Amino acid sequence: METPQNESFRDSIGTLTEEGKRKWVFPKKPSGKFYDYRKWVSYILLAFFLTAPFIKINGNQFLMFNILERRFNIFGFPFWPQDFHLFVISMLIGVIFIALFTVAFGRIFCGWICPQTIFMEMVFRRIEYAIEGDRGAQMRLDRQEWNAEKIRKRGFKWFLFLTISFIIANVFLAFLIGSDKLMVYIAEGPVAHASTLIPLLIFTGVFYFVFAWFREQVCIIACPYGRLQGVLLDNKSIVVAYDHKRGEGENGRKKFRKNEDREALGYGDCIDCFQCVNVCPTGIDIRNGTQLECINCTACIDECDHIMESINLPKGLIRYASEENIEKKKKFEFTPRLKGYSAVLVILTGLLIGMLLLRNEVEARVLRLPGQLYEQKENNIISNVFTYKLINKTTRDIQDINFKLRGYNGVVKVVSGDDRFSVPKQGLAEGTMFIEIDKSELKSDKNKVMIEVYSDDDLIETTSVNFLGPRSYN
Repeated sequence: METPQNESFRDSIGTLTEEGKRKWVFPKKPSGKFYDYRKWVSYILLAFFLTAPFIKINGNQFLMFNILERRFNIFGFPFWPQDFHLFVISMLIGVIFIALFTVAFGRIFCGWICPQTIFMEMVFRRIEYAIEGDRGAQMRLDRQEWNAEKIRKRGFKWFLFLTISFIIANVFLAFLIGSDKLMVYIAEGPVAHASTLIPLLIFTGVFYFVFAWFREQVCIIACPYGRLQGVLLDNKSIVVAYDHKRGEGENGRKKFRKNEDREALGYGDCIDCFQCVNVCPTGIDIRNGTQLECINCTACIDECDHIMESINLPKGLIRYASEENIEKKKKFEFTPRLKGYSAVLVILTGLLIGMLLLRNEVEARVLRLPGQLYEQKENNIISNVFTYKLINKTTRDIQDINFKLRGYNGVVKVVSGDDRFSVPKQGLAEGTMFIEIDKSELKSDKNKVMIEVYSDDDLIETTSVNFLGPRSYN
């Protein structure tokens, strides 16, 4: 984007002083149309975050990421280690979806959907405004000596921050170990589950550190997504942008003076009031163009629109726009790049839906017992020994399980002695079994045998094994 007149660009991040120390950001409390929209989006997403681990669909937790047990629930669909390929495709869809929106609309995810932004701006920052006041009051309090007022305000704020961080950590734990297990742990008390309490306190400390001190540095330093935007954005991407053509005019910016004909004097509409800078949660000047720190939160849009309205100038000096729109007045278009991302997204989504529809509720795996070949019994019976594992992905017990051979005259004998057994809900059953087939049925020394798994005489799964027999020399 063209350099605005009289503007010197930074060579370091906006939250560092010239001495290399951190410059604390005290953003002005935003207000306006976009901020109201963001509040409603945030309320919905906060409600989703707080309730998602406790919502059940067909007995499955709506969202769960149990890394230790390698069990995942996504939108009520359970994913086991055997479904890892489905989990990978789901993650790829998420990544491409975010990339598609970044190419089209910049870091709109960061400003509107990212949990870091939502908690920071819509929870912790609003608590700060309520206790310490707006930008000016916060700056005065920061410079103030540690007297009774400062201790009271800061102490109360930090207590609330710690309490909310503890709540977030508990909800986060519910995503990891499951809400049912979490409620059991709470009922039994922390002493009985000290091994879980310690990680919970660590998570609480991390969240408190992030929202009480690290803050916008997460977006600037820690989050890799900010770096990705430099690769994904182009001059057709719609971002929060300053219209330098209109704002700078021929002779640059100028402070507002009543009854002055700015257009005749060659000055732009920007009155250099710095309100867009004061309201920015990452402390940047949007008039420098698209920057690493910008999270597209729209606070500067609302503030600039308010200023323009107060001096009877058109709104939209800062707005959602692309570089092409500002430079050439071009409207948004669905570019070949966007079409490519969309095509990949549709293909992967269709593939995932198809694989989910074809996925069985019970998965069977039958493997040859290591080191075993075959045994020849009486009456020309050839016996092979296998191990089996049945995984029940449903929320109900599957009863009366038994195995049958397809296309062969033979029997399956489960070592437990009971050829019919059950598999518990969201559990597994494993053991050893013998497959016995008449020698005359075998066509070679290695035969592919299909095994059918039945429940109450209903076929629920099929799998195959290689059945070994004596080599024929005919």
